[in-house]
Amino acid sequence: MRYRKLDANGDYVLGPNAFLVNSPETVAQAVETRLKLWLAEWFVDTKDGTPWNEKVLGKRLPGKNPDAALKQRILGTPGVKQITAYSSRFDGDTREFSVAATLDTIYGAATIQVTQ
Repeated sequence: MRYRKLDANGDYVLGPNAFLVNSPETVAQAVETRLKLWLAEWFVDTKDGTPWNEKVLGKRLPGKNPDAALKQRILGTPGVKQITAYSSRFDGDTREFSVAATLDTIYGAATIQVTQ
């Protein structure tokens, strides 16, 4: 598994050491990238993406579980074996939804944190 590294701003890193290869960090970056892609955002495949508007954000209705959609998206990432710890939080003041998870990957344990 090989992914180009991203810097703190989410831009590609260039140069000789610009890739993550076969490591827990590689899988973690893949998960974070998949979570940050909104459903139908990528014109090449409008069926791909995280259903933020459809299933996560918005009015909370009885029986609606936003975490189920996010966990499904995480588990669908190549290299992820299971989620060993998961938490999410909505901050009404800043209107941010945060997800933190510890994952068991094919390369070892990885931790992710995504805020939308």
